[in-house]
Amino acid sequence: MAQDFQDLIVWQRAMELAVSVYELTRTFPREEIYGITSQLRRASVSIASNIAEGRGRGTDGEFRQFLNIAQGSTYEVQTQLLLAKRMKIGDAVLLTKAEALCIETSKMLGAFLKSFGARG
Repeated sequence: MAQDFQDLIVWQRAMELAVSVYELTRTFPREEIYGITSQLRRASVSIASNIAEGRGRGTDGEFRQFLNIAQGSTYEVQTQLLLAKRMKIGDAVLLTKAEALCIETSKMLGAFLKSFGARG
């Protein structure tokens, strides 16, 4: 394929989101380390990871499949961020930043999927 996964703006944004989630979850209560902290970190990392893995696959169909998985992970992260907000855990400024990055990443993935002719 023409572009390396690291050249994809959507991958770069997903990486920013993962870093943002790690920064946010450092402010969560210690008792959440095996709960929402772990869940959020795994889900956020899986977004960029699936974009990269999909790019490394041989066909557009496989790439599209991994982009869809990444999109699902953005919804998972959004849900967990909403839960954190409702539970009033974590730094509010960092939470807002992570939410904005997650929404932006999701929109970018949707547009990227549409460029393949798939529903995003």
